[in-house]
Amino acid sequence: MNKNIGFVVFVFIAVLAVFMSGSTVINLYIDWLFFHETGFPGVFTTVLANKIIAGILFGSVFLIFYLANIYFANKASFPLRDLHIFGDTIHPTRTFSMEKPVKWFTWLGGVFMAFLIGLFGASRWEDLLLYKNRIDVGMQDPVFSRDISFYMFTLPVIETFKAFLVLAVVVTVIAAAVSYFLRGGISVSERNISLHPAVRKHAGVFGVIISGVVALHFYTEAYKLLFLERGVIFGAGYTDIHARLFTFRLLSLLSLATGAAFIAASFRGSFKWILLPAAAAGLIYIGGIIIYIPFIQKFRVAPNELELETPFIEHNIRFTRFGYDLDRIELKTFDTDYDLDEKEIVKNDATIKNIRLWDNNPLLRTYSQLQQIRTYYKFTDVDNDRYTINGDYKQVMLSPRELSYSDLPSRSWINERLVFTHGNGLAMGPVNSITKEGLPEFIVKDIPPVTNADIRITRPEIYYGEIPNDYVIVKTKVQEFSYPTTTGNVYTRYDGRGGIELSSFFLRSIFAMRFNTAKIFLSTDITSESRILMYRGVRERISKIAPFLLYDSDPYMVISGDGKLYWMIDCYTVSRNLPYSTPVSRNINYIRNSVKAVIEAYDGTVDFYVSDAEDVLIKVYSRAFPGLFKPLQEMPADLRKHIRYPQGMLEVQAGMFASYHMTDPKVFYNKEDLWEIPSYSDKPMEPYNTIMKLPGEQKEEYILLIPYTPSKRDNLAAWMAARCDMPNYGKLIIYVFPRDRLVYGPRQVNARIDQDAYISQQITLWGQIGSQVIRGSLLIIPIENSLLYIQPLYLSASDKVGLPELRRVIVAYKNKVVMEENLELALQRLFAGVEAMPAVKEKPSEQVRVRPDNLEREALRIYERALQMQKSGDWAGYGEQLKKLENILREMAR
Repeated sequence: MNKNIGFVVFVFIAVLAVFMSGSTVINLYIDWLFFHETGFPGVFTTVLANKIIAGILFGSVFLIFYLANIYFANKASFPLRDLHIFGDTIHPTRTFSMEKPVKWFTWLGGVFMAFLIGLFGASRWEDLLLYKNRIDVGMQDPVFSRDISFYMFTLPVIETFKAFLVLAVVVTVIAAAVSYFLRGGISVSERNISLHPAVRKHAGVFGVIISGVVALHFYTEAYKLLFLERGVIFGAGYTDIHARLFTFRLLSLLSLATGAAFIAASFRGSFKWILLPAAAAGLIYIGGIIIYIPFIQKFRVAPNELELETPFIEHNIRFTRFGYDLDRIELKTFDTDYDLDEKEIVKNDATIKNIRLWDNNPLLRTYSQLQQIRTYYKFTDVDNDRYTINGDYKQVMLSPRELSYSDLPSRSWINERLVFTHGNGLAMGPVNSITKEGLPEFIVKDIPPVTNADIRITRPEIYYGEIPNDYVIVKTKVQEFSYPTTTGNVYTRYDGRGGIELSSFFLRSIFAMRFNTAKIFLSTDITSESRILMYRGVRERISKIAPFLLYDSDPYMVISGDGKLYWMIDCYTVSRNLPYSTPVSRNINYIRNSVKAVIEAYDGTVDFYVSDAEDVLIKVYSRAFPGLFKPLQEMPADLRKHIRYPQGMLEVQAGMFASYHMTDPKVFYNKEDLWEIPSYSDKPMEPYNTIMKLPGEQKEEYILLIPYTPSKRDNLAAWMAARCDMPNYGKLIIYVFPRDRLVYGPRQVNARIDQDAYISQQITLWGQIGSQVIRGSLLIIPIENSLLYIQPLYLSASDKVGLPELRRVIVAYKNKVVMEENLELALQRLFAGVEAMPAVKEKPSEQVRVRPDNLEREALRIYERALQMQKSGDWAGYGEQLKKLENILREMAR
């Protein structure tokens, strides 16, 4: 026995050694070097240690349990050693030659399963680490009065332990049964199954264990009632608490009683003792779960649903608002009026100048054609941010110019790994400025970066970005390509601290094996000073360091005060274990934007800053990984100016608040005041950034905004603003419109635009001459106590390489809709005395006030309106337009 166990342990260690050899050891070593490069070796050792401890703990506990049972099974001896057939009774063959193969099969099978279960345990390292570092939330569930930390940190570990028990018992029972059957302890006939007394006793032990596992299952199922998704709410309802919970507790007790009966049956030699508790458990399950609970729901709850479910609706509202941090949203009334005039437009000049006229997709196409410079550069995304430029606080659009390795003219190993190593600079422009050709103006452009403002870029190289290849090697004998010029290419040499130094042939051989290429080891261009840059994708890089966070899909680039380029990524702590909280995608029902990650584009330096210090999960992770997270106050001030409220987070919160702003259970149940995110052109509106002065505030600020409409209605109900600037970062405000007046929603404004004869005709005309008309996002801009609706129009050639040009801007205010070449002219028509609708007659005494530098444009517009009135038969209006045109021409002739 001792020799067998010793051999089994040896085999177990040998299997682990084989598994840990080769590529696994290489990957671990390289990861260790990577974590040292980034300055987080403690994270690596903490995660690795917890994986090893969890794997060994699960594997060894299983192995001890398994070996004890298999030892007992293999120790038993049975009188039958050959296959005998008496009548219809079949006894399995058990010859002396099979004795050892059966035992070796069960021993080695257990070692293999111990290894697999060890891997399962290692995969649960995060649950165990959170449990070890757990803290109280200070909020109790309304049913069991347990602190929420029990559900977030303890219950997942119990569920893991239960899964381990089920797996261990099932594997062990199967192995023991095979051993008994092949060695004659179990005889099978057409009428019954005969068990040897030793097998019967062992089966009794298994019965006790299985009964305990079943009891644990029903015990945990009681807590999981708080996560049920049925009925009017998420979480336990009236039927669950008053019927299902009682049934689960009763079944848990009966399972324990069945286990006691198994013990009695083992000693008395008869399994009749287990029939009574087992039958009772079956009857309770059938009668309770299948019959009683549906009966209560149909005949007790359904006729009185609001009355009986009210306390549970309150629980759902309370915990959902906590799960998505909705309690901190401030509600205010937006008392709309339509008294905007020219003076108030001038007063809000900073808001007007920062209204975004360029949408991401058209601008990305335009940037790609104007600023891509070479085919191997690529713009992947356009980001929205704000900068103080020449003393003015401006909203800008910017896009990094990254290197696209798939578009290199020659994709050799030297080119991809040694020569073309980085992107270069970015393109930046104001959100609403256009040239006379309808193209965007630039604040930063070209390679090397050229700027006409007080923004400077001193380090334009982008070694870490959104579309890099897996590795490059810098500081080699080969010059790195920097950028092209008219006279030739400019080359550079990496001067940063990023990467792992290839200071020895051993390290070069390790990386050669890691990336499956001998060129790293054999290349004479690589020296002892060369450095290999890996994990160059910014999201991949930070997820390698902190895999327990959820990362935003939209990293954005920031220019620091000293001209360096940084990436910022919003990081989230999430959980699916908050009772009564309604989940969103991926079953998440608790989320906080607790961390801002900053990655330098040149060095790859990574820092994590805590943006929500009150989040319980980030407190636990900070305890588990000391030194990983820094307070937000330690972020450099020039970078802290560019943190922004994440669009994805606001979308989640806005979606939940559409229902959970109703805190009265009766109103919630009847959905009397349900909101929704508005849509037009068959797509929902997305949150958008703007610079504006919030009602009651003294200065403009950068905010993220999204409107609401009542459910299945088109008028506006409210709008939500997320403040992005310090010291008000993260504050959420809902401005609710009065219910006694109509406030146009996006779909209504969009319909009015479509119904405007002049605008509709122009759009149709442009679409018929080989151009594609692209209608931009409809923005709702609050100014004072009024709303402006603004939509840009882009023209592009209908082929794939068409260059989108911003050709018109549509502005709606009150009952007026106008379309002009730019926003300034549109506002002039609305607020400076020019008629809003071209088909409407004007008073003969009305004078058109036009600036001298716009006379030609106004003459063309009057001519187009005259033609429109001529076609519609409005001859009086046609004559008036000709009179105006005469006045304009005389003015131009002066």
